[in-house]
Amino acid sequence: MRFAEIGQQLRAYRLESGLRAEEIAARLGVSRAALYRYEKGEVIKLDTIRRLAELLKISPLSLLGIGVEYFGRPAAFQERLRQVEEQADQVLQVGGGLCYPVTSEAFDGALAEAWTEHADGQPDRLLARTQVEQMLGLLAARKKLQQARKPNIIALLGETTLARLLADGIAAGLPLSERARMRCRLAARSEADAIADQMETVPIGLQLGLIAGSEPSGPFLVLRGRERANVIGSAFAPDAHPTAAAGVAFITSADEAVGTHQRVAEAAWRDALKGAEAAARVRQLIRLHAAA
Repeated sequence: MRFAEIGQQLRAYRLESGLRAEEIAARLGVSRAALYRYEKGEVIKLDTIRRLAELLKISPLSLLGIGVEYFGRPAAFQERLRQVEEQADQVLQVGGGLCYPVTSEAFDGALAEAWTEHADGQPDRLLARTQVEQMLGLLAARKKLQQARKPNIIALLGETTLARLLADGIAAGLPLSERARMRCRLAARSEADAIADQMETVPIGLQLGLIAGSEPSGPFLVLRGRERANVIGSAFAPDAHPTAAAGVAFITSADEAVGTHQRVAEAAWRDALKGAEAAARVRQLIRLHAAA
């Protein structure tokens, strides 16, 4: 058994459960320090895996990395996605309005402002702030990892989703002050400008295309590393609020799933707008929404 991988999945599923580490440790009959050691890859007995799976309400196979992993909490999903990205040399994204690992600091700044303002209006402000800080930390860890590893990225963005991002701004759907909402819209336009520039200049290791027609029913990623490939189906956009978002994301390394998603991605890439043509279309979208 790969105890380091089991530990990573244990941490992600602990976040998914909503239980505190001390709660799980107490029910398991171990110290919190022991639980953290399991998460760091210490040898763990099969019986302990079984009991952990019961506590977390998942299959023991999920902790062993077998089958499909499901996540209904954005924070847990982002943590597990970071773990998978840590082993990936190639990233293929289909759908979505942006490619988060290569977004700008302006995006993160607007997102932090929107989430923090929303948290400050919640009945339990301290808990809401803690959840926001945890989520921002997970996103920052993903971006830092990308900058260090520099995987080869191909991202096919959806025109419809990008247009919606320009219209509503970052963190769409959250009730915000007019000032914060305007900053989110301006940050979205700035991000779209950067996307158009990247489409034209094609930085080393990054290719962006635009799906001008019908987008896939759900965005997905194919991440390939030296030892395995994974498919990630995400119900959560990078700016999905840690508590307000609803949906289910999945991760699987099944060969059939990887092959099917790869074929869909290749077909989408053939038909997508690229280079100067894609950049011109993105800039047209920016002008349309700037004038609205």
